[in-house]
Amino acid sequence: FLSRIEMLTEEVRRWRRGGYTVVLLVTSASRARQLLSALQDKNIDAFYAGNLTGHIRQGNVIVTIGHLSGGFEFPSCSLVVITETEIYGQRRRSRKEKLPASSLSPFTDLKVGDYVVHVNHGIARYLGIVSLTISNVRKEYLLLKYAGEDKLYVPVDQVELIQKYLGGEGEAPRLSRLGGGDWARVKSRVKSAVQEIAQELLTLYKARETIAGRAYNPDTVWQQEFEAAFPYEETPDQLRAIEEVKADLERPRPMDRLLCGDVGYGKTEVALRAAFKVVMDSKQVAVLVPTTILAQQHYNTFLERFAGYPVSIEVLSRFRTPREQRQVLAGLERGTVDIVIGTHRLLQEDVRFKDIGLLVVDEEQRFGVTHKERLKFLRRDVDVITLTATPIPRTLHMSLVGARDTSILETPPEGRYPVQTYVVEEDPVLIREAIRRELSRGGQVFFVYNRILNLDRLALWLQELVPEARMAVAHGQMREEDLEQVMLDFLSGSFDVLVCTTIIENGLDIANVNTLIVKEANMMGLAQLYQLRGRVGRSNRLAYAYFTFRKDHMLGEAAEKRLSAIREFTEFGSGFKIAMRDLEIRGAGNILGSEQHGHIAAVGFDLYCRLLDEAVREAKGELVTPPLETVIELPVEAYIPDEYIADINQKVEVYRRIASLCSTAGLDDLADELADRFGNLPVQAQNLLAVARIKALGSQLRIKTVSFLPDQYRLQFDANPPLSGEVLVALSKEYLNMIKFNSSNGNFEIKVRINKADGELDQLEEFLKKLQPARRQF
Repeated sequence: FLSRIEMLTEEVRRWRRGGYTVVLLVTSASRARQLLSALQDKNIDAFYAGNLTGHIRQGNVIVTIGHLSGGFEFPSCSLVVITETEIYGQRRRSRKEKLPASSLSPFTDLKVGDYVVHVNHGIARYLGIVSLTISNVRKEYLLLKYAGEDKLYVPVDQVELIQKYLGGEGEAPRLSRLGGGDWARVKSRVKSAVQEIAQELLTLYKARETIAGRAYNPDTVWQQEFEAAFPYEETPDQLRAIEEVKADLERPRPMDRLLCGDVGYGKTEVALRAAFKVVMDSKQVAVLVPTTILAQQHYNTFLERFAGYPVSIEVLSRFRTPREQRQVLAGLERGTVDIVIGTHRLLQEDVRFKDIGLLVVDEEQRFGVTHKERLKFLRRDVDVITLTATPIPRTLHMSLVGARDTSILETPPEGRYPVQTYVVEEDPVLIREAIRRELSRGGQVFFVYNRILNLDRLALWLQELVPEARMAVAHGQMREEDLEQVMLDFLSGSFDVLVCTTIIENGLDIANVNTLIVKEANMMGLAQLYQLRGRVGRSNRLAYAYFTFRKDHMLGEAAEKRLSAIREFTEFGSGFKIAMRDLEIRGAGNILGSEQHGHIAAVGFDLYCRLLDEAVREAKGELVTPPLETVIELPVEAYIPDEYIADINQKVEVYRRIASLCSTAGLDDLADELADRFGNLPVQAQNLLAVARIKALGSQLRIKTVSFLPDQYRLQFDANPPLSGEVLVALSKEYLNMIKFNSSNGNFEIKVRINKADGELDQLEEFLKKLQPARRQF
């Protein structure tokens, strides 16, 4: 079995012997680099050319970028052109570069009235942004209300000290009191508790590190060809995730990686490449999926991508007859089956592998407790990748505190639109018009109702409502062959409306279905609703999702929050946010024991995770030195005016981004982005970014406070600042009669006068940069 590159090199050598110029035409620079590298490994003297002018010479092998449907031979000119289609079997479709989706930081979604946690002062209620003028200088503050009538005004440059509160099972937390030692005692109690769990986590880490796993070999030529045959340009997130997975596979310890990405973001391709790498090292792969329909769909995808390679792929589900299942099981035990894709049937005791190396779990939350126990046994010493669009809170906890490696795909797919989402009372007129509108453009409809007993009656009602529509019914209690036939008929377009249960929830990919109607959506979980919505909008056509509830039904608080969240999070990349909102509604629960629940409720999920992370690092013997937050006390108006950004949520998000950036380069990039989005920055916003740059430089230099005195600035340093005498002497000469050094009681400070005419903040920033070369390595 010759690889495509081997066959290509034989052809190229033959053409060169005949005196031909060989042009290899590919569709992208990345593909050109891959091809050149592969040819040079085979000792073919090839080179890249941006255009062919001057390069059409006898014996030249040229790689260039271009688009032709097929290659050709031109004997009179001794020229042959070979296209990407002939080299790899299919032409890559380019993916336009897009800006990444909004940040997946889970705690940025802050609204007036939300409960928040201030790291130093405790739990409060967020009342919005207010402007205050103090000493003739106007600034903006986040207003927090504490117990009683206590209020705290937090400067916008300290917004990173505040996080949204996520805690108990939806109950309101008790507000802290300002002053006194209550909050300090609460934090101390939680810190003691997390030190115990940190030891357990450390034991878990050590166990994972000491278990002997398989270290796979570096990529083969076939691996490069397999990846090159992917018919899209990979997104940066995909490439990063693929590299992380490969690095895990090449380490001699078992991998346990969570791959989180929205629908259509390319999770399956990452799993395919991992599976190929494992199979190339003569190990078996199991792909575990929650439904038989999804198993069949994955099976078709794997067959298509692995076509042309000597890899045996089978599917194990209830769509297979008992005889076929026995054959697959025998093949797994003998080792003649390389990849098996199946439902929970794979977790039964009679499934034995000759040499399993990788387990891919798609949507782990869909499996029950018994299945997960069997999964634990199966995954003890094999590499595991878990794919999910909405990680369940427990899985999310484990990844956030580092007990599990996580890769996140957040670059949206090309040419798709967010699903238009409506949460409405059930209305026959609305349902009829929604179905008719979809049918009028040649599309199909999912109508979901999760009660099997009433499904046929509902289908009859819909048939009367829309007589012209062809109806089909599908649910998990149907006979396997009947369900399979219904799904295949719907896929082929024989039916217009599929009246079904949530059997379609996971992974089903039918591009022609672009309207979803869910009856009694208030009875479903948030992650479930999100998964259902992911079944539509999988093409370049605008899609619609209607989540309905009965007119006579009073919604509970949790149901109302779920429906509100599904309506709110419509943009691409919302899966991670959905999981966080689900966590907020259902409560943070526990990580490694129910006793932790009260501690999470006491300080909020984010602060709990921070304390736990610190405790784990301390347990590992790391020196945990919290970063120094430089306090800026300057008489300048540094804020974002309402005329520049009117939306308060956008403004808070920008403040948070500014506070989170710790480099001047990152702040300069953000300034460019704001100018692109909102126009030229007003003076106040320029000052805000300048103050942020000064704060970033001050933190690096371990400056506690930057303040303004009459005619001079004062820099007060922390103990043992990273300064050297040589630089300070040089500065004293440069700033002759304008600088003073003072050191008393172990506290060092610099006072410096700056020429106001040259821009005070700019000059101060320049002075701090001159201190940078003096930083010592500790």
